[in-house]
Amino acid sequence: MDDSALPSTEGHEIPPGHETSRGHEISADYGLSPGYELSTDPGRLDRELIHRWLSEDAYWALGRTREKQDAAIDGSLNFGIYDTASGLQVAYARVITDRATFAWLCDVYVDRGVRGKGLGTALAGAVRDHLAPYGLRRILLATADAHEVYAKAGFEPLASPEKWMALGVQ
Repeated sequence: MDDSALPSTEGHEIPPGHETSRGHEISADYGLSPGYELSTDPGRLDRELIHRWLSEDAYWALGRTREKQDAAIDGSLNFGIYDTASGLQVAYARVITDRATFAWLCDVYVDRGVRGKGLGTALAGAVRDHLAPYGLRRILLATADAHEVYAKAGFEPLASPEKWMALGVQ
């Protein structure tokens, strides 16, 4: 397979101060609007809210059970964006990765009440930079309606989509 057509993580360095000593709070702002913070701390995730967002409002996960969502969270590297004043979660993304060659960015969701503030772009950039030290050959995602959000973080359409195949519901 020709990997030259795929997004690369090379050249994306983690900015100084990327993670605090706690290891979960990501202190680089990634263009976050004031009043928001990004974290990979699984203990901060509002699982009920994430399930509601995805199972009721995300075209790719409509009807997903809570049990299935919890299993997905447990098996993934998770990212949340939180309102610093209230502590409430306002966005979510998860990554499935072997931390060596490949990652799949999925279940990216920004609460409807805070869309248009660049949080999706900040989230995609934070994921890209968080994964950079692993030297992955590729990070993939699929989207029907947010190409411009991911393009700002360096993602591009596959140059040779005919080389890719899928098993399962499409």
